[in-house]
Amino acid sequence: MMILTIKKQWFDMLLSGEKKEEYRDIKPYYTSRLINIGLLDKAEKPTKSSTWIIFRNGYSKNSPTFKALCMLDVKQGKTEWGAAPDTMYYTLKIKAIENGC
Repeated sequence: MMILTIKKQWFDMLLSGEKKEEYRDIKPYYTSRLINIGLLDKAEKPTKSSTWIIFRNGYSKNSPTFKALCMLDVKQGKTEWGAAPDTMYYTLKIKAIENGC
């Protein structure tokens, strides 16, 4: 299972349902991780599958976390949700959330 660390502002917005997607740079690091969990195929195209990802606010083992069922898309993100303008991202679409993982 993939664990992603995010800033408190985005953590709280995702958890409340206000923010519906999380962005990751299109770089080899995330490409390999997304292939490993089945959200990207070997041709680096998003699959139609979904998987659970743990989001963590901080690096401590006691940091707040939640688990979200995510699907992947590649698109421009919303600037109000932390994306740079006119930039393509791996976009994790949040389908469901479980607290306290």
